[in-house]
Amino acid sequence: MREIFARMAELEREGRRFAVATVVRTVGSTPQVVGAKLLVDDLGRLVGTLGGGCVEGDASVEAKRVIETNEPSLREYELTEELAWDTGLVCGGTMWISIEPGERVLRFAGRDLLGDVLAASAGGKPVAVATLMRKRGKDVVAAGKLFVETDAKGGGTLGDAALDARARAVARDALRQGTARIIALDDETELLVEPVMAKPRLVLVGGGHVGLAIAKLGVQLEYEVAVLDDRAEFATRERFPGASEVVNMDMVKALETMPIGWNTFIVICTRGHKLDSHCLRAAVKTEARYVGLLGSKRKTILIAQMLRDEGVSEERIRAVHAPIGLDLGGRTPAEIALSVLAELSLERYGGSGKPLRLSDELFERIISRRD
Repeated sequence: MREIFARMAELEREGRRFAVATVVRTVGSTPQVVGAKLLVDDLGRLVGTLGGGCVEGDASVEAKRVIETNEPSLREYELTEELAWDTGLVCGGTMWISIEPGERVLRFAGRDLLGDVLAASAGGKPVAVATLMRKRGKDVVAAGKLFVETDAKGGGTLGDAALDARARAVARDALRQGTARIIALDDETELLVEPVMAKPRLVLVGGGHVGLAIAKLGVQLEYEVAVLDDRAEFATRERFPGASEVVNMDMVKALETMPIGWNTFIVICTRGHKLDSHCLRAAVKTEARYVGLLGSKRKTILIAQMLRDEGVSEERIRAVHAPIGLDLGGRTPAEIALSVLAELSLERYGGSGKPLRLSDELFERIISRRD
């Protein structure tokens, strides 16, 4: 989402007009979640997505009208069975999309929060934006806005101290999960809380075959990938062309000196047990939200015992994901990378990790309807 806000700032500097469409509520299965955004400028250029198809097409047209009239709009899209099959959006749920003129997206009561939010999140610090939304006929208007940083600082107001406190509590929760939330306060008022984060950072400690495979997939999944390796032939831009940072130095010293914030995932996959243990010791002292170690259960037990003997807290040791990854059964570097990134996605989005296939019970109900 930070990329959309950064684009908003660019358009403002260019003097261009734009509108932002946001999914504010969903019921049932939909192609996007609450908080998904699409920016449309006065030249028809798009940033972000609402899931594609006719919903995004119609919302884009409505956004152009909002740009012209400078009035917000609320659109409801019911993805009926007929519409779903015709458009390819085989979901069957309902989406409500709020479309705001650009100048109102992060402004309220004369205060411009866009610069504040971008400044706060520039160093990778997560920020949450809370918007109080009130129904006005068929439309929804913002009745207050505030932003909250991870250290509880922030700015703006929803117009009520108790409501501000509640929004900040929800915002801290949303920041931990990294997902937007919508809360109904009454029949006419809702609170939308959206985390604003730069891309998550993936620090790979070790640039061997598995590290290379993880880096390639990490770039595709839009992580800012940093690779650490003390071997010059492994720590090269040619080997890791998609990485934002390739560091050739002692890996323990690199972990001890490089800035590592909360929105960082550290994956340790060095060439040996001893080096793994030294790197893990440094990694658990950082603020990274995720630390994982590649290897066997036996190696994990030995390293955990070593860390405990050195005085590392049991809570911090238990927080390490080791052995890293989900049990998918694969053994090649690419398959291991898939297993690792699957677990990282689970950590980021809070999924169950279970198959999405229909249960036998639901399948039987569907079949019985046809009979």
